[in-house]
Amino acid sequence: MLMVDGEQHPITCVFAHGAGAPMDSEFMQTMAQGLSQMGIRVVRFEFPYMQERRISGKKRPPNRQPELIDCFKQVLEQQTGPCVIMGKSMGGRMASILASETTDTENILGVLALGYPFHPQGKPEKLRIDHLPQVNVPMAIVQGTRDALGNKDEVEQLPIPKRLEFLWLEDGDHDLKPRVKSGFTHKQHLYQTIQFCADFIKRCY
Repeated sequence: MLMVDGEQHPITCVFAHGAGAPMDSEFMQTMAQGLSQMGIRVVRFEFPYMQERRISGKKRPPNRQPELIDCFKQVLEQQTGPCVIMGKSMGGRMASILASETTDTENILGVLALGYPFHPQGKPEKLRIDHLPQVNVPMAIVQGTRDALGNKDEVEQLPIPKRLEFLWLEDGDHDLKPRVKSGFTHKQHLYQTIQFCADFIKRCY
């Protein structure tokens, strides 16, 4: 099952959801529709466990990594040309792993991660960064400065490739949402994210 925004646009972004919310969540809808308004075709899909949850109505844990990567790869292979691959949280991590494992990068022009899960919540020692040096295409990460899965202070100390591009959203949490007292709004952060992602995707092409 796929959802496509901007069907006629020549630039394609394949967009994966995070661990807990489906492809038609408010966050996914906002991002996909915003990018399509900027001339980008966005293909959303669901990993097998989320498809099963949609049918049964019962929450299920994510599939194992090989199954997630295989699903992502199948959706990518269904596209007619090269794509930028993007994901929210777990989806962004899978996009980066897929890019790191792909020696033929003709189909993958770049990687975008929105709220990258650098580590599980409360376990900063369990890092998820070993594959990042093997990503051989441009990669950018949009991260809230107080993300519980990798805040700015933590991430700036990590041994990650300097070529990674970052958009840091002030006071944003894992969903890029700031607190009211910050003076920023979630809407502002999402608009800034859409603009940043659109610029990055067009540069990759």
